Amino acid sequence: SRYGPKMPLAVDCTAELIRCKVLDSSGRLKSHELILSYGLALVRFVNLITERKQKMVSIPLRQLAREVDIPIWVVDLRHELTHGKLPRLALCRKGCDVVLDWLRKTYWSRQLGNNLCEESEDEEEEQEGVEANAELDNDAWE
Repeated sequence: SRYGPKMPLAVDCTAELIRCKVLDSSGRLKSHELILSYGLALVRFVNLITERKQKMVSIPLRQLAREVDIPIWVVDLRHELTHGKLPRLALCRKGCDVVLDWLRKTYWSRQLGNNLCEESEDEEEEQEGVEANAELDNDAWE
């Protein structure tokens, strides 16, 4: 709260994504409303996080995402949410989980002295499975 309107981007994005998960678990929103809620949070995350790296010359979003280790399929999900047909709710949920994990590793673990960053091999394998499933879903969009 001491930052006021200049809240760090990672904090703002985390709050939006957690808000989506809370709304989802409440059961008060319909599937379409949840897709829109998750979608807005995911689009804002990708746009805000990569915007810092954008130079005077326009750099492709996929390249910027690679530079900060955001999975490419999350950028593709953002593209579909912005320009294409809305994806399934399950994919939006996966995207939210992956992005929250990215925020945990990239931002929150540094804030908390890396105590959140110790990850087991099982979690890493599960993450790779999520990314592979999402890439399959991307093929279905085309």
